[in-house]
Amino acid sequence: MLPPGAPPTAAEEVHVYSARKETLLRPLLEKFKAATGIQVKLLAGKGDALLRRLQLEGKLTRADLFLAVDAARLHRARTWELLRSVTSGPLEEGVPRAFRDPQGYWYGLTVRARLIAYAPERVTPRSLDSYAALAEPGRRLCLRSSDHAYNQSLVAGLLIHWGDVRTTDWLHGLMRNLARPPQGGDRDQIRAIAAGICDLSLVNTYYHARMLHAGTESERQAVSQVVLHWPRLPGGGHINLSGAGITRHARNPEAALRLLEFFIEPEAQDWFVEHNHEYPVRAGLPGPGGDSLEEHALDLDALPDLGAYNAEAVRLMDQAEWR
Repeated sequence: MLPPGAPPTAAEEVHVYSARKETLLRPLLEKFKAATGIQVKLLAGKGDALLRRLQLEGKLTRADLFLAVDAARLHRARTWELLRSVTSGPLEEGVPRAFRDPQGYWYGLTVRARLIAYAPERVTPRSLDSYAALAEPGRRLCLRSSDHAYNQSLVAGLLIHWGDVRTTDWLHGLMRNLARPPQGGDRDQIRAIAAGICDLSLVNTYYHARMLHAGTESERQAVSQVVLHWPRLPGGGHINLSGAGITRHARNPEAALRLLEFFIEPEAQDWFVEHNHEYPVRAGLPGPGGDSLEEHALDLDALPDLGAYNAEAVRLMDQAEWR
């Protein structure tokens, strides 16, 4: 929402450091420019590299807004004192409390669910009500590597619920069930299930939806043979966030706030759903399959602490030799 009585200034700029790909964001940023007259200067890169850059640049940074694709990096940005606290009626109204920092250092933009992917002709969904099922003897599992934030945050969430001992046992069970060494991305895991290499994997919902709606013919054929399941335990389906915060040394925090508010307006939220198949943080809006988050069991309890438990999750994954 744009403040009343504040006409846009054509020469005004906002600088964004984004862990989201430029090709995804650019059309939305053009809509923002058309609505406000504010030019967006975008630097896209890996989340950790952008955080280090912000840290090194200090007061000299040009970044006004930092955009991350997972809660762990948002937590790290706050812990490293790279963000400033902001309050905003539109943000507090549009972003549910569970999807924002309690002190306003960052706000969620979209929700990403990491679910169990399975071959329905070989696995029954009633046996998958917990992520614990993946470590049961006899399962055939494919995974991507442990160095990606998606898997690290999932393990962090389980660590919060289960503690070190049970999480360690679960990780060792996963490694025993591997049908092949960890490799590739989420799409590769879907292809492997369809090819019969394995029966189960962990997949973010939007990769499945991308293959179904925008993939090649071979991708659509593969994904049609793979179903996603929302576990109920522990806590519900694991979710993560993309989100953003205004940088501590922002030169144009007012423009950064306007952009942040723009991201959670219904039109922008619908855009994320349509173009990247993510769930909107704004309540009452449909997700990529026409469903809403309110229809599913979500692990909201672990979400605030995923970043705090990330390092311990990585340590346990290394000990289990998840490479």
